[in-house]
Amino acid sequence: MIKHIVLFKLKSFDNEALKSAKLTEIKDGLLALEDKIDALLSIEVGINCNPNETFDIALTTTFNSLKELEIYAQHPDHLAVSKILREVLEERSCVDFEF
Repeated sequence: MIKHIVLFKLKSFDNEALKSAKLTEIKDGLLALEDKIDALLSIEVGINCNPNETFDIALTTTFNSLKELEIYAQHPDHLAVSKILREVLEERSCVDFEF
């Protein structure tokens, strides 16, 4: 099995309300993928509550194989959420591991 963990840091926003709304939109979009992509076994999305840390969103997903992770990554619904995220993305960090 594969665990896919991604951290996202968003660009600066004019105010916290705009940032919060975008974070919620991204979180909701990612969580909705669970019902749309068969290869996705589980998904968790968390918005960072610690102001001392630099990343804004954590994504944790599981797959049966790297091949299924690739299917997820190329799925049209995932690409649609990725497009929304990329518009405001400053930094991304990722690790994939077998367990």
